[in-house]
Parts: sequence; structure tokens; C-alpha cells
Amino acid sequence: MKKVIAVSGISFIGLPLASLLALKNKVFIASTSERKVEKINNRQSTILDDLLVKLFNTKELDLTATLDYELAYKDADFVIVANASMYDRKTNSFDTSKVEKTIETITKINPNALIIIKSSIPLGFTQLMREKYNNKNIIVSPLFARESNAIYDNLHPKRIIIGCPKDDKELLEKAEEFASLLIDISKDKEVPVLYTGLMEAEAIKLFTNTYLAMRVAFFNELDTYTKIKGLDTLDIINGICYDPRIGDFYNNPSFGYGGSSLPNDTMQLEANFKDIPECLISSISKSNHIRKDFIANDIYEIGKKNVPFGEPTIGVYRLLMKKNSDNFNLSSTKSVIKRLSKMGLRVVIYEPNLYTDSFEGYEVIASLDEFLTITDVIIANRYDQCLDDVSEKVYTRDIFNRD
Repeated sequence: MKKVIAVSGISFIGLPLASLLALKNKVFIASTSERKVEKINNRQSTILDDLLVKLFNTKELDLTATLDYELAYKDADFVIVANASMYDRKTNSFDTSKVEKTIETITKINPNALIIIKSSIPLGFTQLMREKYNNKNIIVSPLFARESNAIYDNLHPKRIIIGCPKDDKELLEKAEEFASLLIDISKDKEVPVLYTGLMEAEAIKLFTNTYLAMRVAFFNELDTYTKIKGLDTLDIINGICYDPRIGDFYNNPSFGYGGSSLPNDTMQLEANFKDIPECLISSISKSNHIRKDFIANDIYEIGKKNVPFGEPTIGVYRLLMKKNSDNFNLSSTKSVIKRLSKMGLRVVIYEPNLYTDSFEGYEVIASLDEFLTITDVIIANRYDQCLDDVSEKVYTRDIFNRD
């Protein structure tokens, strides 16, 4: 029997999950964006995911996007909260105002629905919401999907984490039913499902992404060392990663980790360690900052070398953190170009997802040919074959040509 499911938030969290669930259930996805709602109802993806575009062409997809929250929530058995929650450096915590507003609205419209929080949240947030809105039907199930491969990762989950009070049998049964819906849409039916307490589930998400950030930072520091010492980075990383205890993943050097999850979750976990003895957790963000400084200084020296008696033009090939993504949020490339701009270098950007002639004060070049011609140094966090003809002036630390 089909379930009625509502999803709040059209994002790489909510849309892929809503689309897959809509293959076997009736799904509403609610948003305040008229443009996104219209695109989805016209079966046009708002997210650059090839698998999602193919899914949108499936006739069985029972998915309705709406601006009407009453329509979305009133008959829902389950409501998935997938609103964005950016990290606020001033408060040292996620800005969860959109998430809180969503929970408040759901509780007013349909207090019997099981509310599942998928958004990034600080530790203790789920329990706080249960108490604030006097609603025991709130649980947390962290998302473990890469931004550029969200459909694939939902089809092939490595585990499903459900944070739910274990002494509430009725609520636990609802949580188990939700977990079964996630397994039903996955291609891997033997998916481990772990039921934990509320804060334990929240902690799993933060510690997971902080570990991945630490791994990225490690290989970036390795790359900094080998570049300064004139060593072969590729040989060293390959030699290290043949060790099965280390493995061949999250080891491709970059300008620094970025995107929607790793910086935010790392800073949030660090904030939670305020009164806890530690050294490692707080060093991860610092390492990422130092890496961006090194990259910017390295580019500056190359630019001055290429144009010793003038002002070099630094071309930025794409702002995206990952391929098949349309998100510039907390891009490490943005951090690098801010540093270059402060050094007095001219910076121009080529980014097909920008439809203006400027971005945050930087000139945007619409023509790739013009971009390749006018730039003295082209920086690319991730290399692309279209740069082959000008490879001699491309600066990248992408040695594996992958995310």
C-alpha cells in the first residue's frame, strides 16, 4: 500500500530522496521557490545529477512539488525535513531557523505524522525540538549522500541510521516502517540498519564528516610537502593507499575541502568539543585554512613568474566543489580567489552555471575560448579535458582526475 510522504526543502538532500520514494509512494515536496516548484512539476531537475534527470522521465513517478504546505503535510504519514542549515560562525552553531519553522508548521498541520530530520543539525537538536513543540513524533535519520551523487548513494546506502527513543515502542515501530521504505527504494536489500538514541545518531553524522575532512586535509598536507620538496605526489599516495587499512579513497589532493557538509559539520563538532580535552578535532579546520593559504601563495608566485612586468590575469575554471553539482557553497576555490584578490591579482571566472557578467565582484567570462585566451594562469580545483590545449598554464592539484 502506498504511503503519503512529504518532503520539506528542494535540495540535494530532499529532491533525490523524494524522487526515489515517489516510485512507490505518493510524495509531495514543499518549497518557497516558485521556480523550483515549476521546474519539478515540469519534470526538469533543479540539481545537476544525470541519474535524477533519467528518473524524472519515469512515468511511475508520483511526485508533486508545491508551495502549499497545508497540501503537502495534511495527509502525510511521514514528513522528511531536508531544509538547508548553514553554519553560523558568530554563534558557532548551525542556523536551524528554517528547520525549526518547518517542524513547527508540520506539528500544527499534522501532529500525528512521523517527522524525520535529515538536515544538518547540532548535537541535542532533535530532543530540543521534541520538547519545544511538545511533539514526540520527531526522530532523526542523518543523510550520508554525496552532493554530486545523491541518487546513486540513496540507491546504494552503506547504512541507515535511525535516532529514536528505544523505550517508545509505538514510535520505534513507525521508525522501522520508515527504514523499510528506504530499503525498499534501494538496490541493495541487505543494508545495515542501526537504531540509536537521538544524540548518538546526530553524533554519527558529525564524526563521520569530520573524519572525512581530516582525511582530505591529510592528503592535502602530504601534497603540500611533496610539491615543496619536488617529490612525486602520485607515487607516494599510490604507495600509501595500496595498504588496505588505508584504502584508495578520499585521497585526491585539492585546494581544500569544501561544499555543504564537511566544513559545516567539522566546525559544529569542534564547537561541541569546547569543554572536552582534544587536539585533533580543532586542528582539522586550521589545516584546511593553511592549505588554502599555500595554494594561493603558490598561484601568486607562478602568476608573477609568467608575467614578471605586468599584472597577471588569473582565470578560475569552475567554482564548483564537485562534478555534477550546481552548488558553490563554501567552495574552496572561492576561498582561494579571495586570497588572490587581496594580493592584488586580477581574477576572472568561467562558470557555465552563472548567468551574470560578475560574481561577488569578479568578472565572469561567458565564452570558454575567450577565457582560455585572456588568462595567464588558469586554476582548476578539478581538471577537465577542455583545458588540454592550454595545459601549460593550468594550475591544479588534481592528480587522479576525480572528485
